[in-house]
Amino acid sequence: MRSVIHVLNGPNLNLLGAREPHLYGHTSLADVEALCQRVADSLGLDCLFRQSNHEGVLVDWVQEAREQAAAIVINPAGLSFRSIPLLDAVKTFDGPLVEVHITNIHRRDAIYQHSLISLAATGVICGFGPFGYEMAIRAVAERLVSAA
Repeated sequence: MRSVIHVLNGPNLNLLGAREPHLYGHTSLADVEALCQRVADSLGLDCLFRQSNHEGVLVDWVQEAREQAAAIVINPAGLSFRSIPLLDAVKTFDGPLVEVHITNIHRRDAIYQHSLISLAATGVICGFGPFGYEMAIRAVAERLVSAA
């Protein structure tokens, strides 16, 4: 049976490719999903890819992942900087959890520089655009292999 990774995406990422392309580029979320599916499959993993604009839905998905996923890759988007409920949820996940940001949050305005979710993440990848998702999937795959 193949391990499942959950790739979770927060608010406004459904507008990827159209919203602020000078920051986020022209790649759509559907393109990112195809990339994640392709990379996961090449590593022998199944990938459940989701996006929501609602904090509570993301909390529910993290809680669901506790029972169903070997790892989480999460781009919490704007929830990174203010969501205590999402932080509390990711703290309950025992497997590898990688936080991804398309932009380098440390080079952005101060309100975007301190992610609460990073406090619970195994690792953080930021500033590599959509390729950061591939890096994150490869990182969790390596963690899963070394833990087996």
